[in-house]
Amino acid sequence: MPGETPEYVIEPLTDDDLTGILEVEVESFSNPWTREMYEWELRNRAVCHIYVVRAGDCRVAGFCAFWLVVDEIHINNVAIRPQFRGHGFGTALLEHVFAEARRLGAHRATLEVRASNLEAQRLYARLGFAAAGVRRRYYTNPVEDAVILWREDKAGRPAMSPDFSH
Repeated sequence: MPGETPEYVIEPLTDDDLTGILEVEVESFSNPWTREMYEWELRNRAVCHIYVVRAGDCRVAGFCAFWLVVDEIHINNVAIRPQFRGHGFGTALLEHVFAEARRLGAHRATLEVRASNLEAQRLYARLGFAAAGVRRRYYTNPVEDAVILWREDKAGRPAMSPDFSH
């Protein structure tokens, strides 16, 4: 039925997923990561973790790549293919990543988001992220500031929602 949310599963990356991740990158970002960048990341699986959303017949409907650094995670990239947005996959994926991070001993999460990406900022606010600063001219193509966000895991309760109206 049109408009229905397809069934999905969230799983760790397999060797067969990299091409799908690169497709999502191109569909989602103006300056996508390359195969070589991901291959370099994946050389250290103790630090680099990638989870994929499989939805319907789509092997990689979205993904989240993060580093585990002591007791925190740094989310490097998170994206959902345009045709799968608005179905809750981004929320489900990030909640899965937070649960996995807790299992691995992390209690905090950080990421950067384009200052103009208000849709993503609203998602992150709903998930308990708070603005902590700005990295001037952090992004290229086009050049743009990044808002630095942090999320503290407080016994499973999200942190206070930030105000992004600056």
